[in-house]
Amino acid sequence: MNPSKPDYGIDAPGAIRNLLLIGPALFLLAHFVPVLTIGPVIFPLRPTAIGSGTVCLFEGVAMLLYAKFGKFSHRDRMLARIAWTGNETVLDVGTGRGLLMIGAAKKLTSGKAVGIDIWSKADLSGNAREKTMGNVELEGVSARVEVKSDDATAMTFPDATFDVVLSNLCLHNIPSREGRDRACHEIFRVLKPGGKAIISDFKKTANYMAAFRSAGATASRSGLDFLHTFPPLRIVEVVKPSTP
Repeated sequence: MNPSKPDYGIDAPGAIRNLLLIGPALFLLAHFVPVLTIGPVIFPLRPTAIGSGTVCLFEGVAMLLYAKFGKFSHRDRMLARIAWTGNETVLDVGTGRGLLMIGAAKKLTSGKAVGIDIWSKADLSGNAREKTMGNVELEGVSARVEVKSDDATAMTFPDATFDVVLSNLCLHNIPSREGRDRACHEIFRVLKPGGKAIISDFKKTANYMAAFRSAGATASRSGLDFLHTFPPLRIVEVVKPSTP
């Protein structure tokens, strides 16, 4: 690894590892145990094992390609949904290694980008505040960035703090529907009137939209992006009304 180059980690490293191990294991199973006999019944294992192994390998490789390459273009598509002026105050919920936060900071002149996380290494390889700050230094945005340990379901920011809130592949990691709804309501709370949130995920996005709408926001979402992301992601766009 080049220490002078930012490292934004591998998303869902455990899932990728398991898929890349299970795929070859199923191919071996198909080779050595082509059929399974239980009493008088014979089950042909080979086609099932080969098919399942192929799917596992495809998904593992596709997730790895997204983690190494695709997430950069996906970040750019998310950021392109904001009409940047350069003076925005931005929050990245579940910042991880800072990909979205740093991308936003590069759009700013007098503004500031804040990233929060609980630093789960199950969700992102090497997820740690010091790794994020290392990327911030390498990307040259230290003067416009702040990184905090904070919980998306109970943020410590005052109401109406941010012009823009961003989040990618974070909210689905909150285990309960109640917790995910709280996170959506917190995002709405910390948005300034007229502010916009851009939330991306591969599941639960209909629930996010319902939570934002129940808080009083307008919300819409894109279709699944099968071309650039894996698993295919949707983008939820949320706008807080300018007046109560």
